[in-house]
Amino acid sequence: MGKIKVAVIGAGNCFSSLYQGFAYYKDADGSNIPGIMFADIGGYRPSDIEVVAVYDVDSRKVGQATGKAIFAQPNCARVFAPNVPDGPIVEMGHVLDGVSSHMEEQPEDLGFRVSKQAPVDVAASLKKSGADILINYLPVGSQEATEFYAQAAIDAGVAFLNCIPVFIASDPKWEQKFIDAKLPIIGDDMRSQLGASVLSQVLQELAFDRGMIVDFHQQLNIGGNSDFNNMMVQSRLASKKKSKENVIRAQNDIRGIEVPEHSLFAGPSTFLPYLKDNKVAYFNIRLRGFGDAPVTIDAKLSVQDSENSAGVVIDAIRYLMVAKELGVVGALRGPSAWTQKTPPEQMMYADAKKECEALAKRQLTSSVTKQRATTKKITI
Repeated sequence: MGKIKVAVIGAGNCFSSLYQGFAYYKDADGSNIPGIMFADIGGYRPSDIEVVAVYDVDSRKVGQATGKAIFAQPNCARVFAPNVPDGPIVEMGHVLDGVSSHMEEQPEDLGFRVSKQAPVDVAASLKKSGADILINYLPVGSQEATEFYAQAAIDAGVAFLNCIPVFIASDPKWEQKFIDAKLPIIGDDMRSQLGASVLSQVLQELAFDRGMIVDFHQQLNIGGNSDFNNMMVQSRLASKKKSKENVIRAQNDIRGIEVPEHSLFAGPSTFLPYLKDNKVAYFNIRLRGFGDAPVTIDAKLSVQDSENSAGVVIDAIRYLMVAKELGVVGALRGPSAWTQKTPPEQMMYADAKKECEALAKRQLTSSVTKQRATTKKITI
């Protein structure tokens, strides 16, 4: 099998961890790879992924080799694989609404510095690179920019992996555009390997499965990377808060359980530069059990934010490639529910995993519509 060629929008912390991961796992073999959820997906392993194009708008990254750009300011992700290949030269992307004035006004080591270079023709660049998949790592709140790059992917005939909370895969109009272009998409808003969202989901599932009533579910997140800094602008935060709360709310909706007013909160809370790429999440869940007996869960989760999402992205890339080879188009239901906070269809943890395991074996499960790219619509 050949390489999976990927292009990336945004050479920030998440991509820094992902690119280091490609080097870290390049010689990994066997049926179990520590740190990776699935060693083999449809015959593809993590070492089969190759970065062929990168787009950014920061003057410290544009024009640099990828292997240098991922360590440039304001990136603060942990360096665990310093000897990475040079990779492609970072090309100038389109700014649009991808950079807030807040981030331009921040100190050099915390903010963005927009390059004065002219942007490239992204669709033409994608075609030239031979990319199979375009990964969106734009800052939260980049609605116009995300839509621009999604359309560029369509124009270039490239699958799309939307890692941010701008709703593309979960928007029927945008999904139809990918269906018409005979392309698969996974989105929206990457959930980490063992992050706050998946922990909230399984705790909510556990409570319901054990017959508990959930009166209140709170998830507070703090961090010190540029993602948290960017989200200090409240106008850019709405979609992120909605996406994080969707993970919890969905477990009520799936079971037909009403969500009482003010009964859940999930979202970024503040930016603490000292933490750098360390994200800390605090959970407070208030339950009632037998005879309305009160039960309270208080928990704390501390993770390296960018590394925590990288392995999930490696899986999502491979699901998209397998789907593309099978002629599956549109938003991939199971892989999106497994890897994203706001998929087009929310699922329970076990059901989403089952769908992914089937696609990893190149099987289309009986629980989804089995159509191909020659038909109007497919869901998997």
